[in-house]
Amino acid sequence: MNSLKFSQDFYRYFGRECKNKDILKVIFNHELRFNYFFRKYQNSNNKFLKLFYKIFIRQIRLKYGIEISPNTKIGKGFYVGHPFDITINPNVILGENVNIHKGVTIGQENRGERKGTPIISNKVWIGVNSTIVGRIKIGNNVLIAPNTYVNRDIPDNSIVVGNPCKIIENIEATKDYINNIV
Repeated sequence: MNSLKFSQDFYRYFGRECKNKDILKVIFNHELRFNYFFRKYQNSNNKFLKLFYKIFIRQIRLKYGIEISPNTKIGKGFYVGHPFDITINPNVILGENVNIHKGVTIGQENRGERKGTPIISNKVWIGVNSTIVGRIKIGNNVLIAPNTYVNRDIPDNSIVVGNPCKIIENIEATKDYINNIV
């Protein structure tokens, strides 16, 4: 039906392989619709098709407030839960099996020692209304609690809460939060 990365995104939502009959799920599921056109744009070498996909991404952006550039680097298994008012800087790098929820901002810091954008590793769950800024690295298996402000490096296997953020070591940080891992 489509690209490998989209099939892996689909698996994150439903826990099964994407088949041609699933096109209705893509059309009527606004989270998947964004992923579908995002992946199609990234995998196309045809300028006309890229423009076509970009128009759909723009429509979704305007309707749901998903500000994610089609050029953003996002690994397989991307999951957008409640896709409203999400802003991600185009220079951000997202790893595999990342969950993002409504109100999340991942942005750039414009001055100081952390001038730049975040790199987010694999198996990261980012809760509602969280903000991540600056040239920082978020490790693997990290849960960022809702309403958390992150502007420093976060080690692997951590839960992050609050503002300023507090880091709690936890080997099972994302257990039962990130399902259907690809």
